[in-house]
Amino acid sequence: MRHIAGLVALLALSAPLVAGEENFAILFGGRTVGKLSASGEGATTRIVYDYKNNGRGPTIAETVTVDANGLPTSWTVKGNTTFGSKVEESFSFTNGVARWVDATGPGEAHVAAPALYVAQGASPFALGLYARALDKAGGALPALPGGQLKLEKIGGFELKGAGGALPVTAHSLSGIDLERQTLFLDGDKRLVAYATPHFIVVREGYEGEEARLRALVADWDTKRLAGHQQQLAHKPKGDLRIDNVRIFDPATLALTAPASVLVKGSRIAAIEAPGKRGRGETIVDGKGGTLLAGFHEMHAHLGQSDALLNLVNGITTVRDMGNDDAVLDRLVERMEAGELAGPRVVRSGFIEGKSKTNVQNGVVVDNQADAVKAVADAAKRGVFQIKIYSSIDSQWVPAMIAEAHRQGLKVAGHIPAFTTTDAMLEAGYDEITHSNQMMLNWVLKPEDDTRTLLRITALKRFADLDLDSAAPQKTLALMVRHKAAHDPTLIIMETAMRGRPGQLPPGAEAWAGHMPVGTQRDLKQPMLAIETPEDDAAYSKAFDVTRDFMRRLHEAGVLILPGTDMGGHFWYHRELELYTGIGMSNAEVLKRATYDSAKYMNRDDRFGAVKPGLVADLVLLPGDPVADINAIRQVAMVVKDGTVYFPTEAYERLGIKPFTGLPAVSGAGFAGR
Repeated sequence: MRHIAGLVALLALSAPLVAGEENFAILFGGRTVGKLSASGEGATTRIVYDYKNNGRGPTIAETVTVDANGLPTSWTVKGNTTFGSKVEESFSFTNGVARWVDATGPGEAHVAAPALYVAQGASPFALGLYARALDKAGGALPALPGGQLKLEKIGGFELKGAGGALPVTAHSLSGIDLERQTLFLDGDKRLVAYATPHFIVVREGYEGEEARLRALVADWDTKRLAGHQQQLAHKPKGDLRIDNVRIFDPATLALTAPASVLVKGSRIAAIEAPGKRGRGETIVDGKGGTLLAGFHEMHAHLGQSDALLNLVNGITTVRDMGNDDAVLDRLVERMEAGELAGPRVVRSGFIEGKSKTNVQNGVVVDNQADAVKAVADAAKRGVFQIKIYSSIDSQWVPAMIAEAHRQGLKVAGHIPAFTTTDAMLEAGYDEITHSNQMMLNWVLKPEDDTRTLLRITALKRFADLDLDSAAPQKTLALMVRHKAAHDPTLIIMETAMRGRPGQLPPGAEAWAGHMPVGTQRDLKQPMLAIETPEDDAAYSKAFDVTRDFMRRLHEAGVLILPGTDMGGHFWYHRELELYTGIGMSNAEVLKRATYDSAKYMNRDDRFGAVKPGLVADLVLLPGDPVADINAIRQVAMVVKDGTVYFPTEAYERLGIKPFTGLPAVSGAGFAGR
């Protein structure tokens, strides 16, 4: 009888990850963009995952077998990532030895106690696998290749849909990377949904619950992040004095002599001699470091999870280039109320045209009248500019621009498919977004559709481009004539064209070692499929050509704006560093990231410099970035609106190895400390 009972228990533990076949819908911003299907046979499950948003997306096929504890014993993952990089991953566990091959190369570990392999290229279905195994193990397990996974219960409720009422329990999964994943499991601990504030994978029949689930995730994330804010945001008990610092002056492109900066409330009150003291002040010792205005990230798509990381990397203002407006509205409210840490947000009105490949975000229109109305509606929301996207019919653009300029808005954006940069400049664009959007029409064929991944993969055609030929020279002349700005997002171009399997991209080399194992591993998965020596050479040379054209734009006086489209934070420092390679001095780069960006957005009366009367958005660096641009990576303190943040404290909470120490604080100190 004991044998039979044991067998029944083993069969219960060995229940497949899915019951027969389960299908999931994939939605962005409430619109279905793909599907995930999983079918089980015994302990083996086969998964197919595919979606396309904005003309791109992953296609993944997996086969995974688990043991009685739900731990993978074999796993194959094949397909491609969002931007086309090849995925060919395998894992096996036999006789106490785990072996795997992923984008970082082969790995092996002798496993004495239960451990859970985290697949690098797997679909979101893997999150349900991890959750089920963790639940059986009591909530935590060592992870392979490294780290630890932890599952925490959030709460239960009921979903309604075509399959009837479905009780689910929400869980938080941590340890894969810097993010926490939120999962919804049924009574058998099988995956029902995985959601973020923008994206969801949900069991078919329950798509009607997607908005509620995304909103719940946003609220739970807010509560967790609000806990960070409570611990990290320091309010001076008295006035704040930052002593013994050299101030970066964008007017002279130099550092001042040592000084003491007095902050009263949210404003800079005075710049005085070092050593000056006032009654009841909170004093931070700058130890001869550099104090400069907060950085501006000019190409963001801000979310709750990266708001704090941007702030502690010295970014006190972001220009959001397109978002889920309702989600961003709530995030901005929470940051402005002091509930969450994050930068200031300058809004864009994102307008896309309806097509088979249109991005599932922002406002999507299918005629000129609605496009013009979308511009007027954006103006009512108080945006700084409109951003035109790839599926807009180019014939609507002149009317859209006329309305935008009538409303006092700038116009930026992609080059719509089947038109040219030159035509958009002539129509009145104030700014071209992304270097590939600027340059692609010089190498495209008439039938080439830039609403697809081609707008990235065609970059290799730049390798043989003569920048002295007629087409580049004409565009350059038009940029100068129309006084148009350019937001090149060079870091995403470098990452795409210089990333290689198993290697850190150049933009991550300086900071990857400070990140959790999972993040380091993911950084070694390239964006693009670069599989032949010819492709390797072409993409690498193409980036040199791109950078050379940026140098020509700069020399011609075109305003180049520093943005990443990579989330900002650590990537932003590399964006600035790249500008030193196109002819800017370190000081010019600092001015562009602070004063010039503020002035471009008509905010230089409040931001962009360290001067009495301006808002106290400040960054303290131990080093001298005028002498060495790499000094911007070591941020010792950030001040926003008079509230002080020490990045080292934030990194310790987030599982990141700090980059520098804490400044010495004396005097009245901070409230609550």
